[in-house]
Amino acid sequence: MIKLDPIRLDKVWGYENWIASVHPAARHENFYDACSTYPLLIKVIQADDTLSVQVHPDDEAALKLEGEGNVGKTECWYVLDAASDAKLVFGLKKNSDGIYSSDELASAIKNNEFEKYLNFVNVKKGDFVFIPSGTVHAIGGGLRLLEVQQSCDLTYRLYDWGRQREVHVEKGLKVIKEDSLIPVAPFKGEFECRYFSLEEIEVKGGYSMLCSEDKEKSCSWQMIFCLEGSGTIKNSDGQKFDFNKEDIFAVSPGEKITVEGKARIIKIKCS
Repeated sequence: MIKLDPIRLDKVWGYENWIASVHPAARHENFYDACSTYPLLIKVIQADDTLSVQVHPDDEAALKLEGEGNVGKTECWYVLDAASDAKLVFGLKKNSDGIYSSDELASAIKNNEFEKYLNFVNVKKGDFVFIPSGTVHAIGGGLRLLEVQQSCDLTYRLYDWGRQREVHVEKGLKVIKEDSLIPVAPFKGEFECRYFSLEEIEVKGGYSMLCSEDKEKSCSWQMIFCLEGSGTIKNSDGQKFDFNKEDIFAVSPGEKITVEGKARIIKIKCS
């Protein structure tokens, strides 16, 4: 079991804490030494201002556009805290034909009219948002999120609200998908996609689990993240840590751990 300390990356809109990463852009060396191929990247995002409108490629597009060794980015957000008027951009609005052409979207971006094509959604603490690769999205100001994603740092900015940062319109328009999206709603306790799964657990006294090894999965390491509360986490080898809100622990395959205290935790697995 490894306690992972946050790696803070400051941004123009706030900051990100990378809390479980083997990505070369900012990695936990102690975890990298134990599992250099961990396929996920987990962050806590503090958005004091709105992020750019962006889109991420899928695995096939990442390989085609960026070359060997690149993967796509499917991600999800669990809203940890939200201002009363907090919003997200979650996909594009539909027209009468269901989709817009790339030329129409490119023209809207060039003419600073892209906002009218964006689907804005109000969110609150406890909401869950699944962002498959190819989905146009943006995090609004006044939000703090837990983000679980593929271990990828490819972002194509489509629109940046006049901040004059680099945009990647040509590549971004190539990777947009208009698939049906799961509506934003309070987290239902469990979620699974082809890359990861999440399970929320209420700890009232004690909770034990075995991190079993599954050879059919890309990686059997599991993460334990504290949403609320505090307590103690220990394993059968005598390791013991106190934990508080937003602490995270990497649990190795074959390891049994016990969580004691009063807390809500999320267990994160690779699919």
